Amino acid sequence: MTRIAYEVVEHDGGWTYKVGDVFAETFRTHDEARAAADAAATEHRLSGETTPISWEDADGRWHDETADGDDRPEVEVKDS
Repeated sequence: MTRIAYEVVEHDGGWTYKVGDVFAETFRTHDEARAAADAAATEHRLSGETTPISWEDADGRWHDETADGDDRPEVEVKDS
């Protein structure tokens, strides 16, 4: 199963959360950034609808698949 971590960090004169190397917007306080990370993680855990998808790979080939709306990753918020 895929695991995703939202990490609360100091950034750009304030606080934010990031996933991997991607930062969210900057918040004035640590508590605001933590609340935003918690909200994003909660939404990420929600099931959706099972739906057909098409995607193109790096070689330019298209693939048709079905995305299972119940296939959600494990999500955590890291805050040191």
